[in-house]
Amino acid sequence: MASVDLNADLGESFGIWELGDDDAMLDIVTSANIACGFHAGDPVRLAGTCRSAAASGVRIGAQVAYHDLGGFGRRYIDVEPDELTADVIYQIGALQALAQAAGSTVGYVKPHGALYNTIVKNREQARAVASAVHTVDPTMPVLGLSGSAFFDEARRLGLRTVAEAFADRAYRPDGQLVSRREQGAVLHDPTQIAERVATMVTSGRATAIDGSVIDVQVESVCVHGDSPGAVEIATAVRKRLLAEGIELTAFI
Repeated sequence: MASVDLNADLGESFGIWELGDDDAMLDIVTSANIACGFHAGDPVRLAGTCRSAAASGVRIGAQVAYHDLGGFGRRYIDVEPDELTADVIYQIGALQALAQAAGSTVGYVKPHGALYNTIVKNREQARAVASAVHTVDPTMPVLGLSGSAFFDEARRLGLRTVAEAFADRAYRPDGQLVSRREQGAVLHDPTQIAERVATMVTSGRATAIDGSVIDVQVESVCVHGDSPGAVEIATAVRKRLLAEGIELTAFI
């Protein structure tokens, strides 16, 4: 039976600000990319999300980001490589402690937002992030975009790479994500999204925003937990994949 991981970005509430429904998403996904306090999340919320993930049997990943709470990690920062490496090590370590306190562990790393998109092409920052992960744990997988500089640098260090596809984001013809600043970058219809994901997983192809058909590698599918209707989208995706006979299981 074919299988795929279903992940979501969680733990992104901060103080009095509620973002997403983590408990509902944890009943749907198999892996949780949990914020580490740099782009979102605060210690008490992150501790609670780790406990909920552990109780639900969902794998925990560290979602590392630029130090940008004000911009939700969606603004590019021209940070020095050594500083970026230290920032990523710091974030993994913080979440690892919270996960261990919850009876679980951090099993993988996924960059967030602007950092995720930057290290598709920016080899210097890609190397800095890969180096950080390798320094913390050379057996820890990284989740990201196939064909990226980040994957090149991760493999150079012997890290396992896990190719991710996005359920609710539009693709450019070159396989990268359409900028959130552009119209049509974020998809909203649960039925259409579920059908699109089923096609990506079963055929390895997706339709780009210009109508062209592109190849995609899919070991894990991401549904953004902060998107409007995230729970409905994730539910529709899960049901559609199961209907195709595809097993949903964490990649670690």
